[in-house]
Amino acid sequence: MNAQISLSPLASGKDRQRTLSLVAPIPETSPGRVGLVGLDREQRELQDFLREATAHGAAQVICGHGGSGKSELLEAAVQAAMATGLRVLRCAGIRGGHAPDLSGLLQIVWPVLGGPGRSSDGGRYEPLETLLVDSAAARAERSQLLFAVQRVLESASARQPLLVAVDDWDALDEPSRDALAFVARRTEGHPMALLMTVRPQRTRLASLAGLPEMRLDPLTPAQSARLLATRRPGLDAQTARGLMATSAGNPLALLELPTRSEDSLPYMPPSSDRLAAAMAPGAARLPSGTRDLLLVAALHPTGDLPLLLSAASRIGGAELGFATLEPAEREGFVAFDGIRLLFSHPATAGAVVHQVDPRRCRAAHAALAAVLAPGSVRMLWHRSQAVEGRDRELARRLEEVHRHALEQFEPPMAVRLLRRAADLYSEPEDRGRCALRAAQLAQTFGLERMARTMAHRALRHPLGPLGTLCAETLTRSGSGGGQPPAEPAAWPTPEGTGEQENALELVRITAPEAAGDDARAEALLAFLDKMPDRANDPRLLQAMATVGPVRRAATVLAGVSPVRHLADVPVRDLERLGEAALLAHDPVRALELYRQAERRHRFLDLPDQLPRVLLRQGLAHLALGDWGQGGHAFRRCAELAEDHGQDHHAAAARLLADLVRGLRTGGTVRGGDALELETARASVRSIDTVLAVGAACARAEGGDFGAAFGKLSDLLADPSGRAVALFALVHFAEAASAENVSGQALAALDRLEAEWGAECAPVIAVPFAVARAVLADGQEAEALFERAFAADLSRRPFLEAPLRLAHGRWLRRRRQFADSRATLRRAAAAFTMMGAEARASRIVEELRASGERAEGGLADGAARGLLSAQELRVAELAAHGLSNREIGELLDLSPRTIGAYLYRIFPRLGVTARAQLAEALRDPHAA
Repeated sequence: MNAQISLSPLASGKDRQRTLSLVAPIPETSPGRVGLVGLDREQRELQDFLREATAHGAAQVICGHGGSGKSELLEAAVQAAMATGLRVLRCAGIRGGHAPDLSGLLQIVWPVLGGPGRSSDGGRYEPLETLLVDSAAARAERSQLLFAVQRVLESASARQPLLVAVDDWDALDEPSRDALAFVARRTEGHPMALLMTVRPQRTRLASLAGLPEMRLDPLTPAQSARLLATRRPGLDAQTARGLMATSAGNPLALLELPTRSEDSLPYMPPSSDRLAAAMAPGAARLPSGTRDLLLVAALHPTGDLPLLLSAASRIGGAELGFATLEPAEREGFVAFDGIRLLFSHPATAGAVVHQVDPRRCRAAHAALAAVLAPGSVRMLWHRSQAVEGRDRELARRLEEVHRHALEQFEPPMAVRLLRRAADLYSEPEDRGRCALRAAQLAQTFGLERMARTMAHRALRHPLGPLGTLCAETLTRSGSGGGQPPAEPAAWPTPEGTGEQENALELVRITAPEAAGDDARAEALLAFLDKMPDRANDPRLLQAMATVGPVRRAATVLAGVSPVRHLADVPVRDLERLGEAALLAHDPVRALELYRQAERRHRFLDLPDQLPRVLLRQGLAHLALGDWGQGGHAFRRCAELAEDHGQDHHAAAARLLADLVRGLRTGGTVRGGDALELETARASVRSIDTVLAVGAACARAEGGDFGAAFGKLSDLLADPSGRAVALFALVHFAEAASAENVSGQALAALDRLEAEWGAECAPVIAVPFAVARAVLADGQEAEALFERAFAADLSRRPFLEAPLRLAHGRWLRRRRQFADSRATLRRAAAAFTMMGAEARASRIVEELRASGERAEGGLADGAARGLLSAQELRVAELAAHGLSNREIGELLDLSPRTIGAYLYRIFPRLGVTARAQLAEALRDPHAA
């Protein structure tokens, strides 16, 4: 057995060279092979296949696109077979060429014909040898070949179980394909496995019809991220997302696509030798006109076919027609959808034009510039790629048009335009300005490597003092936390429009790092005060809210509120204004801005931007106490983030969704492990504080008031967590009241108000007023309640509900039972809108203490006369256990509208929970 196994093509380099000297060589496995991430199920199935084949014989086809991992899976099966004592015979097809007839069979049978056992089975081998030597045998003899190959392989398997491994069966010569397919159907009863890999075809290959097939699907975003983290560590988040988008789950593309900080000049879609060989074999043999058409399609993938044909005709100087496309379609490189050319895979665009001569590439860019709309972003971009040397006028136009690219939310294109403008300018000042702006934009959109590269380039040219500081800060982007080389107190006053722009970018970059340092935060705020004419710039407002969320809340909200025509605001500025409003404790305005940003992203068909916006919407809902909507936003965010490989948003959304569940039920909040928290911080920097505050509030919802009061007291006393803890000010007051430590809580409120004084914004003063009313229990209580109710609480249920609950208790203690019951019912309705399930039992106890009847307060059947037709329908659906979202889908209304209906229905019916609706709506005359 050992002697037989040693003759396998895998045995040694010397044997392999001797055995395969007459045939095409088997490709070596690359040291950087793809690996088997995401193929665990397939490996288990192949192990079962090998066991079955060893016992009874079996055949299997592995079908997958180039680079999908089918060759690696085949190699894993080969290694497993050899480890269990099977003899392995193997061959591989040759893509991009014409294999000689019978070359595949020679790779398979030559080791058998020249190995031990020939003397005993010579009669079986001689007919096959004769047919193989005469490779030009007549077709009439091909049937003899099929049976001869079958007999030889059956004879070999009788001596030792056999695995025949065929890589790229569809790229073998025709006689070899026919023979191996013939044997694959006749393995039963022999200890022989035949395992073949093929690529998907437009139509099912007739010779393989009926054979078991294993299809390899693309890797999921999570699997792609795992493969990148394992094999290509150190990539910044945006680069990793770009690779995942272009690779579309193809393992080879994930590993082979280059990650250049700068595009080639002239621009070409990225690829590599190995990737081009796998995804576009034979592209070089296409007709010249077809290659030109593929080239312009790769450079301008959004163009329609007539435009691309017009551009390709200009390259070669001959008019091209629709027939030019047919050779590329036959090879499977592209498909035509009636308007545009669609490459078979995103990475195929780079593969088909890999190693095209730069002069021809410039000609293709020039041809595209000639046929595109004059002055458009794409036209100028292609023109810039066709130009060699300096061109001041073109550089000026590129610098101007980059704003249009930003309006269309194409940040990579905007960065490319500025970078190319920097190359085309002659004056050092112009080149430095464009390079610095490109670095700033790249950092804004997460292109950290590009930001560092362009910042270093900008520093080679004259920049203003603040421009130099900004560039030096950007060189540390992604590695040193964006710390500036000088403290904000030492920054010079910005003079001129250019320096003000650099100042705004500098504070945008450094504000997150200064937020935890009081001295640096004060210095940064003083610096911002030096730019009064830019007071409403979204970058300034975002930075001010980041470092002074409470002290400067009034100033921030004064800048955010006047923005009315949201349709005219760039989408990135909408998000900045939304974050500024949320940090300044105005979640209502923040939610409005984030919803507008979501609509804009959907209109521009940018689903990869939605997870970030949905996460912020969820935080705004959480701050408003709208836990149902918050949980829904977090779940949508997690799903979309996983689809687009945005692990940081997915991790944060999962943690926050768990927090919402804890708040609704009063249960324990999962804090997340160290890795999950570290990942989530890239999405929400204050995630630790948010979870800590939320966990304390969940304890209060569950009735553990002592633990809640202690934790919230610590958070309110900690300057680094105080801004977030202010959202829980009413929970803090409720816990203090329940624990009979109202004096301590009032003292804490006095200290906080004294610290901020007149700087405290009205939007922050309202929670203080509600908290003092909740804590009140003396003669001043009535005045405090009146003051709190005077504020507009219509869109802040997290303030209104506990305020009404406290007021209802106070009325009961004053023996005003009717008013107490009415107030408590409204509180119950508000808590129902919030989704505060844990509160239901405590509110029922309060109602009973105020004289509420257990049956619900209305005679049987009387409830229906108190409701409109729409209200009655909503109440009936809620009584049947449907959620607000499910009711809204049935009635074509939003979940918030359903909540508003229930808010009005509960007090009218005298109920405090959904579970009581069925009894209140019962018809006594029903059968």
